[in-house]
Amino acid sequence: MKFTPLKTLAASAVLCALSSTAYAATAAKIGDTEFTYGGYIKLDSMWSDYSAGAPAGSNVGRDFYVPSTLTVGDDNSSDAVFDMHARESRFNFGTSTLMDNGKTVKTKIEIDFLASATGGNERVSNSYAPRIRHAFVTYDGWLFGQTWSNFQNVGALAETLDFVGPAEGTVFVRQSQIKYTTGAWSFSLENPESTISTAGGMVVTDDASLPDFTARYTHKADWGNVVVAALARQLTYKVGGVDADETSFGVSASGKINLGEDNLKFMLTQGKGLGRYVGLNVAHGAVLNGDELDAIDSTSGFVAYQHKWTSKWRSTFLYSFFSADNNTDLLAISGEPTESSQSYSANILYSPVKRLTFGAELKHAERETENGVDGDLDRLQFSVKYSF
Repeated sequence: MKFTPLKTLAASAVLCALSSTAYAATAAKIGDTEFTYGGYIKLDSMWSDYSAGAPAGSNVGRDFYVPSTLTVGDDNSSDAVFDMHARESRFNFGTSTLMDNGKTVKTKIEIDFLASATGGNERVSNSYAPRIRHAFVTYDGWLFGQTWSNFQNVGALAETLDFVGPAEGTVFVRQSQIKYTTGAWSFSLENPESTISTAGGMVVTDDASLPDFTARYTHKADWGNVVVAALARQLTYKVGGVDADETSFGVSASGKINLGEDNLKFMLTQGKGLGRYVGLNVAHGAVLNGDELDAIDSTSGFVAYQHKWTSKWRSTFLYSFFSADNNTDLLAISGEPTESSQSYSANILYSPVKRLTFGAELKHAERETENGVDGDLDRLQFSVKYSF
């Protein structure tokens, strides 16, 4: 058995939650299996001013921008709060094994501490439970496990200090799936879940008889890349004797255009009943109307421009939006659903050495409900990040 001691390789990009750079290093090699690790440590400090009052300190929207948590209401309820945390820090571990047939089996598992089901507290220890982000195995074009939805293009996400960035304008889902990739095409069967508006509030159901299905095509060229993805799924509600279902579908186009040292990233998504797939579930998939489901149509997107000032300084300018076409005849059932959400942000990032980044970002966000009540957020964020 051959063992290679711990050594650091040249930095190599690996898939991460944001489009910012992560790195992988070889920890050891035992026989035909190479073990790798990577991740980063990140500190976020945020001053947030809510026009309609700040959400509770335990609300996930205090850790990063989540459009559905942006409070709406009286403009006289302005409330400024300060938060600081290191919960976005993450660690991943992977293996790569060369098989006797010449093919390779790879695995990856990654954790962080954001939005975990078991929250900690900020009184003494600031202890937070880790949560699983990725856990999958790949072989001969197949992927089995949990990772980014095939409907999402992670490569289109802009480099922002906020955890997601264009939160209301992007497809953003990680879940269990079976995916097959051949050339520029990839297809997947993914875990189904429905979010339904009822008179008693949102109900999350797991009663679909079929998996969610996606198909995706990627075109790469010297000027950049374009990704077109399609989604088809079944929305269901089987509660209290009601057995309702509806078909949901959507199309998303996204990509990156290289402009010398700069780049332009974009996404545009439109569909019926997209719900949890878009905008961090800023809108539900459907409304329960008697014993039927009325799927909610939506359009969302973003555009982000990154400019390299020098080899160490860079900035990203971002606009993101979401718009829902709610059935106003069903407002008595759906309550006060989001009609629109949008945000603007600009940042300045400084990397004195490779892998270490200091940054400042200013974000303005707005949300309006279907009945015309709105609210906005102004957030100034400072972050320090070291990738390893």
